[in-house]
Amino acid sequence: MKKSDQEDLQKLLIELAKSFDFQIHSVNLLTNQIPMTIQIYLKKSDGNDITIDDCSDFNSPAKEAIDNSNLINCSYALEISSQGVSDELTSERDFKTFKGFPVNVELNQKNSKSKTLKGLLHEKSKDYLSINIKGKIKKIPFIEVLKVSLATLV
Repeated sequence: MKKSDQEDLQKLLIELAKSFDFQIHSVNLLTNQIPMTIQIYLKKSDGNDITIDDCSDFNSPAKEAIDNSNLINCSYALEISSQGVSDELTSERDFKTFKGFPVNVELNQKNSKSKTLKGLLHEKSKDYLSINIKGKIKKIPFIEVLKVSLATLV
């Protein structure tokens, strides 16, 4: 499959997803499999979770759109899924949901001596992140935070 066909396929699916109030997180073509597999990862435009019913509802229209486009000239398997849960916390919802969970906080080396801090997520405000490290609350200005991800404490 040509690169331009892949891009056209993605554009087609993005337009279709809009009519369902979804966004396409990614489209993967696994051409090394027989039959080729098209994986479509969805997310809702409003940020809510994708359900199995959402994936099911999108399946037939996606297959029909792909077939009618003539971009794929071989047999294929279609997989519709949600983007899943990422271990990186990015949204306000993530920070509220995972309050009290173990996190790794990757820090900007210019402003901090440590590279990574580990602790329990305590609070996130507009200006800082606070984590509980062995019973002590540490406030970290967001300018120093590169990434916050879920972790396991051992």
